[in-house]
Amino acid sequence: MHFENLEDIIDFAIEKEREAAEFYQKISNDEEDFSGSKKMFEEFAAEEQKHEKILQEFKTEGITKSLEEYKLKWITDIKRSDYLVDLYYEQGMPYNEILLLAMKREEKALKLYNEFLEQADTDEGKKLFKVLCQEEAKHKLALETIYDDYMAIMGD
Repeated sequence: MHFENLEDIIDFAIEKEREAAEFYQKISNDEEDFSGSKKMFEEFAAEEQKHEKILQEFKTEGITKSLEEYKLKWITDIKRSDYLVDLYYEQGMPYNEILLLAMKREEKALKLYNEFLEQADTDEGKKLFKVLCQEEAKHKLALETIYDDYMAIMGD
């Protein structure tokens, strides 16, 4: 994927974060059968909205203090989603499939931000995409861990 400039990349990333927030909000609204999951998916939606805000602020202000002071650390990748085929959301789909779908979406977001990191030609742009890579990696790990725990409870 190639973009003309950093602003085009940021605009595309903002749209992807909006889509992600809408996805998690839709799941939290649709899926009432999964005890405790509504709140979890609402929290994921809020995280994606936070990412959109980071991108918006970067676009208008550059590196803000919160981004400048962000602590980068390695996030373990257990690669559970790497072996999945794409799924599409349908209301009423089983909880484990919703988790698989969410894991795959986070994997794709992480890959996208890694591509943007490679294309960034300023230190500020690199910092922005490193932060967003870490954020998506945290989501991916959280969902993969939740999935593993759920499947263990289900006897798989």
